Amino acid sequence: MSRTRRNFSAKFKSEIVIELLRGEKDLNTIAAENNIQPNLLRNWKKEFLDKASVVFDDTREENLKEKLVSERREKAEYAKKSWATHHAGGLVEKI
Repeated sequence: MSRTRRNFSAKFKSEIVIELLRGEKDLNTIAAENNIQPNLLRNWKKEFLDKASVVFDDTREENLKEKLVSERREKAEYAKKSWATHHAGGLVEKI
């Protein structure tokens, strides 16, 4: 019988890693308490620490704002074209 793969939420992972980083319990204890493999917890910790600098990356936020503005412009232009095409066709038919 095959085992189903467990999926852990980002919130769960971060809470467990933060508990590990506090240093009150060792890695094996935390892993056992949460019924996960110690290597899995090591991987989560490494990923957490590798990506921690993203939190303080100002360019990331600026790029996200630019992307949102660009998407809104594209949607507005599409809506204008769609509206003009739809309504222009109606006017031509009436004349």
